[in-house]
Amino acid sequence: MAEPQRPRKVRVEHLLEVHETVRLTPHLRRLVLGGAGFDALDFKDATDQYIKLLFADPSLGLSRPFGLEALRERLPPQEMPVTRTYTVRRIDRTARQIWVDMVTHGDDGPAGRWAQQARPGDAISFFGPGGAYAPRPEADFHLLAGDESAIPAVAAALEWLERHAPKAVGVALLEVSDAAEEIPLDAPDGIEVRWLHRGGDFAPERARLVRALAELELPDGDVQVFVHGERGEMKKARRLLVSERGLDRKAMSLSAYWAAGRIEDEFQAEKRTPIGRIDED
Repeated sequence: MAEPQRPRKVRVEHLLEVHETVRLTPHLRRLVLGGAGFDALDFKDATDQYIKLLFADPSLGLSRPFGLEALRERLPPQEMPVTRTYTVRRIDRTARQIWVDMVTHGDDGPAGRWAQQARPGDAISFFGPGGAYAPRPEADFHLLAGDESAIPAVAAALEWLERHAPKAVGVALLEVSDAAEEIPLDAPDGIEVRWLHRGGDFAPERARLVRALAELELPDGDVQVFVHGERGEMKKARRLLVSERGLDRKAMSLSAYWAAGRIEDEFQAEKRTPIGRIDED
């Protein structure tokens, strides 16, 4: 006899509105979100907290919150709203706001179009937040690294360390296209922030992050690792840090935020296949 299927877990769709938009760099835009829905958010004890923004085809005329369970009964799968995942850059409990820094490339994709066109008062709905990584104040050395997609999480971790572990030491490696994509970051004096310039949009042959990791001298002792970015580069980083350097895979936060040539729906689906796995075993 077949086992009964477990009922689908209904995720809560939260609703906030845009309070402010700020263009930080040519390709990084900050959306300040707030409103009455802030009080319902269950924030985690993590600096890599993420939310999954929901986007629907404007021609369908859907109103937020979408109510996905009800929509599934009347819309074909190809017309259902899609999710795009972004890190919460900062939580401002006093102002009851969150910051979401979004990498954009013109009007490419539903999230990019929305971020470019968003104005104060616009509504946005999402699932989350989730998240797991947080810096350990007692670590001997902090290694934080990533491309543009990881800047919000790295920035949040550095700010947390400055407040709670001002004597922390380590290095943050951040790969961007050029100097115009750099932003000011607050960090403990003992953590060096290095910007790596690709000289253009991402391409495997231009990528600098893994090369910088390979040249980095890591001290003995308790090294806490946070490395996130493009999937192919993260596989290389995993081999370098675990197979070659001998760091403990279970003790690090290392995963892909995106994959070159894939939209998020494809990227998320491939996580369950060999091509989508960061770890080799």
